[in-house]
Amino acid sequence: MKSIFNFRVMSLATFALLMLASCQSNNLGNKVKEPFTGNKYESNNRWFRAVGKGSSKKDNIAKSKADLAVKSELAGQIETNIKQVSDQYLDETGLGENSEMTDKFSSLTRQVMNTTIADLRKIGEEKYISEEVYTVYLAYEIKKTAMFRFMKKQLKLDKKLSKIEINMMEAMLDAEIEKIEALED
Repeated sequence: MKSIFNFRVMSLATFALLMLASCQSNNLGNKVKEPFTGNKYESNNRWFRAVGKGSSKKDNIAKSKADLAVKSELAGQIETNIKQVSDQYLDETGLGENSEMTDKFSSLTRQVMNTTIADLRKIGEEKYISEEVYTVYLAYEIKKTAMFRFMKKQLKLDKKLSKIEINMMEAMLDAEIEKIEALED
């Protein structure tokens, strides 16, 4: 008799906990699935990738906002990557902390991102309208090796850099290109 009583109490307690758990509401709201999510649209060791979103009552302005957002995201990724590359290179070569070199490399990165990049590819575009507001999603990618080769060309055009600085930066970029190409084989 005592075991039946314990079983009923445990069953009732379990049922009460399940009911309580099911009644709780999600304070975060509903999850939204936006276009261009997942691995295909994320940067990896071969590609810089980004997604941008823009909204406006005019479709061309929405697209411009999305374009600006996605390019800003790419620029940030590239600058972060270049900073890591230069820090790693300077550590490996025994040059230690050379913030001047890193700053010049970062400046080159910004300069490159302000110019037209030949290998920038649109991998997706979707446009939606809701209550007279357009929302545009854009997804772009840049092949890392192409970006680094473009940066090497830009190095030679920069009159502010010394020959030694150019050689060091080219060596850094060549090392990164070799690493990426080794992954592709």
